[in-house]
Amino acid sequence: MVATPIGNLEDITFRAVRVLREVAVVAAEDTRRSGQLLRHFGIPTPVISLHAHNEGRKTESLLDRLRRGESVALVSDAGTPAVSDPGAFLVGAARAAGLRVEPIPGPSAVMAAISAAGLDEGRFVFLGFPPVKSKDRKIWFEGLMDATERAAAVFFEAPHRVVETLKKLSALSIDRILVFRELTKLHESSYEGTPDTVISRLDPVAGEFTIVVPVRRSAGAALERPTDAEVVEMLGQITDKRGRDAAREVAARTGLSANEVYDIGRRLRP
Repeated sequence: MVATPIGNLEDITFRAVRVLREVAVVAAEDTRRSGQLLRHFGIPTPVISLHAHNEGRKTESLLDRLRRGESVALVSDAGTPAVSDPGAFLVGAARAAGLRVEPIPGPSAVMAAISAAGLDEGRFVFLGFPPVKSKDRKIWFEGLMDATERAAAVFFEAPHRVVETLKKLSALSIDRILVFRELTKLHESSYEGTPDTVISRLDPVAGEFTIVVPVRRSAGAALERPTDAEVVEMLGQITDKRGRDAAREVAARTGLSANEVYDIGRRLRP
């Protein structure tokens, strides 16, 4: 499972280049796009297609190659394979057959967006793409609202549906979002504010969109505020983190800001 650049080719790792050279074959979501990547780095490894419409049919032949001792690199169009991209079926079949699956980590639009969002909370959920059918979308947005009571949410959206999705977030009274367009690419841009504000600023409405919805403060405000002593007790129960990392975890539980939790801990912890 080889992560490849989501835009800027300089983001590929040395390990990914080495693995792509060494494997017997590269299974790619789009052979033309992956072929361009391989040619750019002078990698002569043959490429075969493995996408949403042929994954079930081609999985057994790839498993046969793996059983014979060959190595196969799976790549998607961009980023980490099997994250809202094909590949999960092949991985599941390989694991069921007792074959080794090795992740080669690297670029991810999800992690890029979260790292650039500046969120206080230390947890998030990834929701993929919103569905297209109206009934499924209704259920999906209900899940988004439930999730953002406790954590930030990050998801992808296609350019021809992004305005419709932002209007839905506005109708749900979401008061703050962050939208990242064309992450790592030449025309990368980001927007922050209410959904309506972002819609008015989107220019152009084109490219690949990653959307972050922070924890809804109205939901957090509804929580009963813990006493300073309770905050200190919660910090003391976290043994695997220190400082601001521990503060972020307590903040996610209580609705307080991470800075407020950190200040309480610094003043009152023994």
